[in-house]
This record gives sequence, structure tokens and C-alpha cells, in this order.
Amino acid sequence: MNEKNANWKGCHQVFGCGIGPLAMMGRVVLFLILFFLPVFSQGAWAQDSPREQYIPVLTVSIGANPTGSVTYVMVLFSQRDDVKGLDVHFLTGPSRFSSETQAAVVQAIVRTARVLGLSPDSWNVGLSVVDSGLIIEGDSLSAMVGLTVGAMAKGEAIPRSRVITGTVTSDGRIGPVGEVRLKVLAARQAGLQMVLVPSTADKRGKAPASAKVFTVSSVTQAYQLLTSPMS
Repeated sequence: MNEKNANWKGCHQVFGCGIGPLAMMGRVVLFLILFFLPVFSQGAWAQDSPREQYIPVLTVSIGANPTGSVTYVMVLFSQRDDVKGLDVHFLTGPSRFSSETQAAVVQAIVRTARVLGLSPDSWNVGLSVVDSGLIIEGDSLSAMVGLTVGAMAKGEAIPRSRVITGTVTSDGRIGPVGEVRLKVLAARQAGLQMVLVPSTADKRGKAPASAKVFTVSSVTQAYQLLTSPMS
């Protein structure tokens, strides 16, 4: 996954670069309105209140000297009282996901749900990049989003100190991604405690003392590690 913007460098706060709690609260309210208004207008009221979680994703900048970084994505989840199909909304504006990323995320949610024995046909999912002015491209965040949504549907949560980089394949495996070394180094600098990478990843240069790095091959294995009790 790549980023098109140089302004993220050195900025890893949960509320984003220069965004205070009040401004972020206003953005969340706006996002809730944008996300749920189409649902309400169709009469498909959610059975329960939307659940919200901020998740870390590992990114690498585009350029001659790529650099890894950690940014945060807001994930909203609710369940409707119908089974009309998965409904995923991406917040438009200065922070956005590329069309490739959007397609990969939707695919990962569906595939992860299938592995976990869940049906996404009544799910509403909303996604927003926290850091302003950021465009995220690629598919390496898709496993993290898919697993987060699956956990939320099961009433569980992935601790914010844990992250996975990878895709979800059609047979329920964690697919390969690029620039793993840079992403793991970024996770170390951000203080994340657990990093999961595809089993096909190059293991050279990945031994950060502040983070436990695990290679995983399947959605089931990744889910167990990401949601296991903190030791």
C-alpha cells in the first residue's frame, strides 16, 4: 500500500496532524450522518448502535527513498435488520481511499466473514482516513480492515497496539504485500506491540525489540493472534 502525500512524515497521532479532539469529534458526527442517512432513508434502521474503532495501518510513501509510516483509519460498524447485502461507505474529501483500495477492502471483508462463519449481508461498514490530506493506494491494509470488521461483528475488538499487513485471498489465506521491512520498522517507531506479516514475507531485517513480529498464513491464524488476551 502506498501513500500520495509527503505531509504525513513524523505525524502518527491518533487524531491526525494538527487535528484536535473537538475538530475530530465534529468529523466523526459528520461521518455518522453521511454514513447512516442513506440507511435511514431506506427504512433499514440498524438493530444496534454503530461501533467505532481506530485501527493502525502500515504504509509506505511513494518516491526514490520510500519510508514506512503508521496512519490510522476509523472503522464504523452496525448491523441492519435486513439482509440486502454488505454496504460499505468510504468518506470522500481530502482524505480518501483509491478505487483499488476500496475494492480490496470490500473483498477482504467478504472473504474474512466467510472464514469466520459470518454473513455480511446485514452489515454497514464505514471507513475514514484520520490523517487529513492523505490518499491511500494499494491493498495491504485490506486484511487489517477485514479482520477488524469481523471482530466487531463478533462483539470483539483488536487492540490498537496490534496490526497486520496483507491481503485476504479467495481461499482464506493472508496474501503477500511489498515493503514489509519498512512497514515493520515503522511499527516499531510507533510503539506497536504486535505486527503480523504474511508467511511469504522476507524475514531479513525484521527484529524490532519493541514489537513481536509473527508470520501468518491464514485468516484464522491471524484472527486468533490479533484478538488473543494481552499477555
